[in-house]
Amino acid sequence: MPLPSKEKLRESIEKAIKYSPPRRFKQSVELIIVLRDIDPRSPEGRIREIIVLPKGLGKDKIICVVADGAMAEKARESGAAKVITKPELEALDKKGAKKIAQQCDWVLVRTDLMAIAGRKLGPALGPRGKIPVPVPPAADISVLIKRYKSAVLLRNKDQPQLMTRIGTEDMNIDDLVENAQTILSLLETKLPNGANNIAKIVVKTTMGPPVEVIG
Repeated sequence: MPLPSKEKLRESIEKAIKYSPPRRFKQSVELIIVLRDIDPRSPEGRIREIIVLPKGLGKDKIICVVADGAMAEKARESGAAKVITKPELEALDKKGAKKIAQQCDWVLVRTDLMAIAGRKLGPALGPRGKIPVPVPPAADISVLIKRYKSAVLLRNKDQPQLMTRIGTEDMNIDDLVENAQTILSLLETKLPNGANNIAKIVVKTTMGPPVEVIG
């Protein structure tokens, strides 16, 4: 199917928010993409893309950093929710790893600590669909923290379907549309046959009914 127009996306997102029953919390707006002629177990059918949304998510992701020294200090100053040093990482048990995996949306890891982080945090992050992100020692961690606060992971598992947040129900509709277009445009470039591999696009709030994007 061709990618939907801005007008069709806007119309569907408006309906999804309008038809969603009021809740006592701020609901996310989600984008669901059903694929066709894609085997998610094959290399060409496996989607795993980190996408920074241009209009943010309405609520910042929780960023944790694994680093030492100057990078650790700058991470604290730049709003990291948690900074884990090498000694703390090495002392981490399974319970502690699970707590970090539950708390952190993204875990940014200085590259020289990736091997330890993979061993200590990998088993807890993996089942939750989270991945440690390597950070070069010379990178500006403050820039990366800001970047990942608006980032989502677009990933399929064993089903030909992708689901990700594009924001929250109180965001400007045009901002939600731009976020959705960013995801769809990137996905089109990653699929073997582009938009022809997209069978259906649906938007919904966390607890609301699905609304299919037609046209």
